[in-house]
Amino acid sequence: MQDTLPKPRGRRPKTSDAPEALNATPNATDDRYRAPALDKGLDILELLATQPQGLTRAEIVKEMDRSANEIYRMLERLVARQYVMRNASGDRYALSLKLFALAHMHPPLSRLINQALPIMDDFARKAEQSCHMGVYDRGNVLISAQINSPRGWSFSLQRGARVGLLDTASGHVLLAFCDPGSFQRMRAEHTPVDGEVPIAEDALAQTLATIRANGYLERDSAQSFGVVDISYPILGPDNTALATLTCPYIRRIDRHVGPDLGQVRAYLHSAAQALSLTQGMQR
Repeated sequence: MQDTLPKPRGRRPKTSDAPEALNATPNATDDRYRAPALDKGLDILELLATQPQGLTRAEIVKEMDRSANEIYRMLERLVARQYVMRNASGDRYALSLKLFALAHMHPPLSRLINQALPIMDDFARKAEQSCHMGVYDRGNVLISAQINSPRGWSFSLQRGARVGLLDTASGHVLLAFCDPGSFQRMRAEHTPVDGEVPIAEDALAQTLATIRANGYLERDSAQSFGVVDISYPILGPDNTALATLTCPYIRRIDRHVGPDLGQVRAYLHSAAQALSLTQGMQR
């Protein structure tokens, strides 16, 4: 175990030095609304969020700089409410998936899907291809929205399907555009899906670096012959990926002349830009 661990963001001071800390915080000029117990619980959750392998109670006490008794009581309540879980041997604590599940019940995801559907439909009509939106979910990628090509000829994934984090275009784009803490958590939570294609760590690192440099991913599908995956991130204000917009492009070989790969890529880029909350996507 290292001597020092990352400190939880927004860590609250101990009760004994609270007045000085409150005076030093611009948004906390009035201590009438302090809730020390809530602060302790949130501090524990924020600390555990930085530790994918969890921490022992002694390690939590050391990092929180509080008494073992008050940390023990708070941990027991967080375990009872299923926000924190113990490992099989009972000596380490880690975050459960409850916060993740609550986040996916929150309206912003529904609003993103509602906003995305007409833009995805417009893309499908112009590109004559299907597209889907993927979000990170419990170690892999959840297909949260999907639109078929109006032409009838397309390759598509069903809404609600779960696909691999480490062998799909959507998964690689999500990993490429996340912060270091989220990257570690996503890797720690990952479990292979059926048929998942393994990838070496150095190859993964190179792939993610290329995606970040290009701003998107385009490559032959690792799951199906004849499909070229094009995937762009839907970026939040901090330039991390909220979701991905992916087109499994298939080329018609009959007499019908539709948009080519370059045109489809441009249409998908515009759609992802329209959904992003940043101006960082200029490629």
